[in-house]
Amino acid sequence: MKRWIIFTAKFLLLASLCAGPLLANAAEQKKLAPAEKRARIDAEAKDALSKLLAESKEAKELYDKSYGYAAFITTKVSLGLSGGGGGGEAVVKSTGKKTYMKMGLGGAGLALGAHQYQVVFLFQTREVFDNFVEKGFEGGAGASLVAGKEGSHRATSFRNGIAVYMFTKQGLVASADITGSRFWKDKQLN
Repeated sequence: MKRWIIFTAKFLLLASLCAGPLLANAAEQKKLAPAEKRARIDAEAKDALSKLLAESKEAKELYDKSYGYAAFITTKVSLGLSGGGGGGEAVVKSTGKKTYMKMGLGGAGLALGAHQYQVVFLFQTREVFDNFVEKGFEGGAGASLVAGKEGSHRATSFRNGIAVYMFTKQGLVASADITGSRFWKDKQLN
């Protein structure tokens, strides 16, 4: 019992040290002007897509077949209840047309910690892409253990016209939770 208390105390301390910088970064983002937010999202989306295509031959093959993609950077904080959010863009490959979007998530479960990650969606068809942009997307469930600087979850094929890839940016999380994720257009940036 005493070991469990010591372990829990150390884990809580570590989680709080990780959450501080992530929350500070989120507060800094809110202060930016719309043009600065778009520029930052553009750079983060380019980074996420470049990383994905460089690291995964399967993703490159799916990207080559896709109509478009979306890339998001998200911060999630968990302490029993989890919540977070972020932003990103959905891009039509043939024209480069961008739609800036937001992402929110929330859930409950056995979760403790904070982390930041990038999510890249590849859309097989225009119909699936347009549905994502116009109607948003909801879903998600998972169990993960993320520690250190980088990690990833990889898809190898389209499912219902979408392939999803997730890369951790930084932080620490130990969780077994059901998290609802929602994506919608960012009215301020479009």
